[in-house]
Amino acid sequence: MAPRLAWLLIPIILLWLAWAGAARADIYAFTDDAGVPHFSNMPVDQRYTLLMRTETDAPSVAAKARSARGGINGSLYAPEISRAASFSQLELALLHAVIAAESGYNPRALSGKGAIGLMQLMPGTARRYGAVDPYDPAQNIRAGALYLRDLLAMFNNDMRLALAAYNAGENNVIKYGNRIPPFRETAAYVPRVMAFYQEYRRAYPGSS
Repeated sequence: MAPRLAWLLIPIILLWLAWAGAARADIYAFTDDAGVPHFSNMPVDQRYTLLMRTETDAPSVAAKARSARGGINGSLYAPEISRAASFSQLELALLHAVIAAESGYNPRALSGKGAIGLMQLMPGTARRYGAVDPYDPAQNIRAGALYLRDLLAMFNNDMRLALAAYNAGENNVIKYGNRIPPFRETAAYVPRVMAFYQEYRRAYPGSS
């Protein structure tokens, strides 16, 4: 590769290395005797010198979960979440995980599709499970917990399918042969909640 062309490619190379790196993606470079630049995020050659330092990547799911459970709202609604978990016989960690993913503990959350409150209930689902005021945290959490309990029963306690149904609707899970529907949002939602769930299980040991 001609030296001039290599240097013209520097922005692309730097972006690729930063993307391919871990949470920190420091970029190192050197130019060899032929004038060809070399770049790496792993400076195995002593000729490499630091060219660019990236401080941090986006927060990990685990970090987001730790932030959510330590936030004011997470603590504020802990009694309601605990009561709903006990009433519905669900794991406390699972309810926290769903709330963290759905609304970030915002009781006034309203999605573009009309889902309401902490557990992002559609109005019909809220009414079906007795939430007269779906913006009321206690009603919202209780109704969402009961709905989630029914989904788990429907899908033989397969948590991933129950979460997919919570996000995309049980009919879509059934339509696709009791598998996670091939929707981009649902495909991202299920592993996100599962990651939160693992974090909250560590935060609330023995709560299942």
